[in-house]
Amino acid sequence: MDNVRVISGWKIVIVLLVLVIITGGVVIGFKYNRGGTIEISLTPEPSPAGEIYIGGEVNNPGYYSIFAADDIAGMIAAAGGITDNAEPGRYELIIPGNGEEESPQLININWAEAWLLESLPGVGPVKAQAIVDYRQQNGPFRNIYEIMEVEGFGQASFERIKHLITVGE
Repeated sequence: MDNVRVISGWKIVIVLLVLVIITGGVVIGFKYNRGGTIEISLTPEPSPAGEIYIGGEVNNPGYYSIFAADDIAGMIAAAGGITDNAEPGRYELIIPGNGEEESPQLININWAEAWLLESLPGVGPVKAQAIVDYRQQNGPFRNIYEIMEVEGFGQASFERIKHLITVGE
């Protein structure tokens, strides 16, 4: 009998009260948890409405995807902003007709880096670097035909790229 402990009345009340609270929480949790699924919807990325060529006095002329929410300022920013020679607030918009052929974007051999020159047909890393070296030693090209003076370029190389290069406007 020495090992038997007597639990006083208030301790029993506390234990019963805790059990009632836990049981009530479990019952309420099961009653109001309907086990429904959670629906998550992701907004799809908008698809481009078309393409636009941004050229002239911008830092990175070329073709850019255009989206319905785009504005002129955003498109100019995508093209690297305007150059110092640009006339702010004056824009030109040309809509091509059906059947008109798109002319490819010309690469300016007076400022293009070697990696961009490598995109020309028949121009690999060696020829691209030769163009850059020639330009650094002799100054800018005066016309596209002068590229034939670069080592590794002959008439055949020129014929493959002449419709893709420029020396400026």
